Amino acid sequence: MECVSIIEARYVKDYRVFLKFNTGETGEVDLKDIVYKYQIAEPLRNPEKFSQFHLDSWPTLVWDCGFDIAPESLYFWATGKSLWEMKTS
Repeated sequence: MECVSIIEARYVKDYRVFLKFNTGETGEVDLKDIVYKYQIAEPLRNPEKFSQFHLDSWPTLVWDCGFDIAPESLYFWATGKSLWEMKTS
């Protein structure tokens, strides 16, 4: 497999997102720390605004304020596996 991509993303609650990847793996991530780390994500500190994400054409998890999170990072956080592990297993 060349790259990992997100095929489904669903809001769970607070700052949690359920993700399904093209590998068949699924997981939940809590993105509160990320939202509070970056200034561009400030509008997302309101959980209602946070819940309004979508997948763009890459597909990357994005918000209208311009903040996005790469599928590779989300894969690691959701599964605990790096892409290197995925490619060598």
